[in-house]
Amino acid sequence: MNKLSNSGFRFALAGVLTLGLLVAGGKPAAAAETPPVTLSTAQLKAIAEEGFVYGLPLVMNYAIMNEYAVNKNTDQFKAPFNHIKNEPRVYTYKDTAVLSPNSDTPYSLAWLDLRAEPVVITVPEVDSGRYYSVQLVDGNLYNDGYIGSRATSNKAGSYAVAGPDWQGGSPEGVGKVFHSTTPFMLVIFRTQLFNPKDMPSVEKIQAGFNIQPLSAFQNKPAPAAAPVIDFLPATSAGVKTHFWSYLSAALNYIPESDKDKDIRAKLAKIGVGPGKAFNMNSLSQEQQQAMAEGMKAGDAKVDEFVARGATDVNGWQVGSLWGDSDFYNGDWLKRAGGGKAGIYGNDAAEAMYLLGRTDAKGQTLDGSKHNYTLTFPAGSLPPVNAFWSVTMYYSDSQLLVENPINRYLVNSPMLPDMKKNADGSLTIYMQHKSPGKDKESNWLPAPDGPIYLALRMYWPKPATEDSSVLPPGKGTWQPPGIVVAN
Repeated sequence: MNKLSNSGFRFALAGVLTLGLLVAGGKPAAAAETPPVTLSTAQLKAIAEEGFVYGLPLVMNYAIMNEYAVNKNTDQFKAPFNHIKNEPRVYTYKDTAVLSPNSDTPYSLAWLDLRAEPVVITVPEVDSGRYYSVQLVDGNLYNDGYIGSRATSNKAGSYAVAGPDWQGGSPEGVGKVFHSTTPFMLVIFRTQLFNPKDMPSVEKIQAGFNIQPLSAFQNKPAPAAAPVIDFLPATSAGVKTHFWSYLSAALNYIPESDKDKDIRAKLAKIGVGPGKAFNMNSLSQEQQQAMAEGMKAGDAKVDEFVARGATDVNGWQVGSLWGDSDFYNGDWLKRAGGGKAGIYGNDAAEAMYLLGRTDAKGQTLDGSKHNYTLTFPAGSLPPVNAFWSVTMYYSDSQLLVENPINRYLVNSPMLPDMKKNADGSLTIYMQHKSPGKDKESNWLPAPDGPIYLALRMYWPKPATEDSSVLPPGKGTWQPPGIVVAN
C-alpha cells in the first residue's frame, strides 16, 4: 500500500491520553504510575526525538490494526483476527485509513493472531499471466516474506505463519513456514485486475484464499485459546495527539530485541513502554515544551531522510525503504521513512515505487497552476514482469483524488484503450479538467492544487536484464520527467 508526506505531523499537547494499558495476557493492568521525571529538558527532547523516529511506524500500524481488526464500529473495519476480508473492488478516494493506497489490485486483508498457534494460508492456482502476491508484515513493520507469482509461482499451495514463541518444526502439508517477530501480523493479498469486466475472475481467486489455525488444517484438537485483549482504542487520526499512549500500547505486543533494547530503555525513563501510561500532565511546562520540540525534530528528521534517501531521476524520487529485519538492521530512521513515505510498501524485488512531487525542472506539481504531461518514448515503457501504473493523489493527505470519471490511475492493462502518438510514444495527460474528449482515454485527473504521484512497477525486471529500474536509483531504465503542457 503506498507514499510520501512532507507536510509533517503537528502535535497537540492538550488532551494527550493518560489511560492505563493492558498486558499481552489480556487482563487489565493498573496503570503504572509514572514517577516524577527528573531528566533535563535537553534529555527529554533527545529521548522524544529518538523515540518518535523509532515509534512512528509502530504507532501507525497499531492504529490501523485497531481500525481494521478490532473496532467494529469504524467505517474502516475489515474483519476480526484470523479472518480474510476480500475487497471485490479497487480502492477509491473514500478509503482513508492508509496513506497512498494502490488502486490497481483488489485487496484481501487479514490480521493474524499467532499467540495460540501458527496460522496456515492457502492460495488457489492463479491463471497464468495474472500477477498476485501475499505480503506478510509484522508489528515491527518487517516484511517477513511473500507468497505469490514472483516468490512461489502461481500454483496452489499452503504456507504456515508462526509467531515469535512457536517452537515447533515444519508442519506436514505446508510448503514453507514464515516467522513473525510479533504475535500479530498483517497479511495483504493483491490480485491483479485487468479491467472492470475482469472483476468476477478476481472474485473467484479471492474466494480461494483461505486462513485457518494449524490445528484445523491438520484436523487435530485446538490448543487453549489465547486470552482476549481489550486493546487501547486507537485511530489513524489520533496518531498526532496520542502518540506516546499509542506507542506504549503497541509495545505491549512487540517483543524487545537486541536491536531496540537501548531505545526502549530510554523510553521507559519517561513512562513509555509495556504496561505503562504516559502522562503529559506530570511534566512541567518546560518539559512538555521539550517533548513537543523533540517530536517535531524527529518528524523533520524523517522527512529529511525520505527526501535524501532516494535518488532524483528526472524529478522522480527513486529508492526503496521497505524490507525485512536484515534490511533495516536497527536503522529506525529508514524504517520510519518507509512508514511515512507509504506504510506497508513492498520489497524492491516485489514492487518499485517512484514518487513524484516535482516536474522535470524541479518545480512543485500543482494542478491549480498547470496542466502536465508524462510521455514514455516508444519502446521504453516501465520494464516489468507483471504490470505498472501511475496513480494520482492529493499532495497533503496522500489520498486518492475524487474526480468526475472515477479514474485514479493509468496502468499497463489500459494500454489497448489508450492512444499512442505518431512516433509510437505514449503521453499521459495529468490535469484537473478534461483535456478534451479526443484525449480522455489518456487522462489522469489531477487535484485543483498540489499533486503527489506514485509510479508503481510490480515485479520489476531484475538488474540482470538490459533494461531495469533495479538496483533502486541506479538502474539502466529511467523514468521520463513530467513537463508543463503547452
